[in-house]
Amino acid sequence: MIQHKKYPWIVVALLWVVALLNYMDRQMLSTMKPAMQINIQELQSATNFGYLMAIFLWIYGFMSPISGLIADRLNRKWLIVGSLFVWSAITFAMGFAKTFDQLYWLRAGMGVSEALYIPAGLSLIADYHTAKTRSLAVGIHMTGLYMGQALGGFGATIAAEYSWQNAFISFGLIGIVYSVVLIIFLREKPAALLDTAKAVAQDAAKAQSTTKSFNRESLFKVFATLFSNISFWVILFYFAVPSLPGWGVKNWLPTLFSENLGIDMSKAGPLSTITIAASSFLGVIFGGVLSDKWVQKNIRGRVYTSAIGLAMTIPALLFIGLGNSIIHLVGAVFFFGFGYGMFDANNMPILCQFISAKHRATAYGLMNMIGVFAGAFITKLLGKSSDAGSLGKDFAMMAIVVVVALALQLTVLKPKHNDFIEA
Repeated sequence: MIQHKKYPWIVVALLWVVALLNYMDRQMLSTMKPAMQINIQELQSATNFGYLMAIFLWIYGFMSPISGLIADRLNRKWLIVGSLFVWSAITFAMGFAKTFDQLYWLRAGMGVSEALYIPAGLSLIADYHTAKTRSLAVGIHMTGLYMGQALGGFGATIAAEYSWQNAFISFGLIGIVYSVVLIIFLREKPAALLDTAKAVAQDAAKAQSTTKSFNRESLFKVFATLFSNISFWVILFYFAVPSLPGWGVKNWLPTLFSENLGIDMSKAGPLSTITIAASSFLGVIFGGVLSDKWVQKNIRGRVYTSAIGLAMTIPALLFIGLGNSIIHLVGAVFFFGFGYGMFDANNMPILCQFISAKHRATAYGLMNMIGVFAGAFITKLLGKSSDAGSLGKDFAMMAIVVVVALALQLTVLKPKHNDFIEA
């Protein structure tokens, strides 16, 4: 099967489901608070619920670069299978939790296990797809994340119809069963295995020391290689800056719709989330196709496609923050989602133009960490803005930092390769 010309797309299809489960399992908790607080009284405190949500975010962020290092050294198939199985087992176990402390530590374990997936999954897709299809492949995979985020909201529906315990147990079982499907059908890319084995053998021969010493030296070499590359610093910055409005939209858009339009949250929530999900879905597909075609004619095609997407988010943020009619807000959110989707589809493909194949998972892990920490910062800041009545204004202000990131991206990122193989 692995030699079949369609297998790279089978990999995308297999990992699309994993991406969906990755976001769905983490999002369910946020929607089931009302049902869960009946059984676990500590969840009646917003502060305690915030602790429960924050522990996942911080551990996920800190684990992301470590996960990348692991993915660059181990068989990614088994890392993905193990990651899915563990977080699904944790989701299953949450259905039997009786205390806040049990939920807290299970949530922390989920942060570790879920962080292991994204760097491994995206680097595997990048290896299977050439410059002709890489952005589209990554973009399709990203739609799995969007779908998982949307479906996570149905956890509350299941909790209301049955129980929150059954919601966790059911989705956990789905992930456990699907990990068996991956064992059967997912394969590591053979060339990547050979390259990794060769690189490890060469490094071991040079080290002439103990295994522990080799690991320290190799880690130092990896980070030195990445952080001595000015383009990687720019990539880190332009990835982090759009993460500010990206997480802001994800966590605060329903509240903004409710406040600016004066409508109930039961209407504001679906209106905002469906709009952003649909537009992002279209954006990643369009951005993937455009980038893959453009880069065949101009080596900066991916950079330009991503830049167009970022540029679209600038006026969108202004209208999201300052608009007070349903036409303005829905139109602005659609524009933002479409542009952000174009940006999302090209992060890993652009990284592949500047970073060696053997360091990509580590590099993306660092990017993911920066993005998550930016999300934690902006989520807290916009919470204060909401209390102060300035949520819309601060949404609009985020457009300024996006302009800076866009200018830096276009000025510095000048790739010399469509696919950078060796460091």
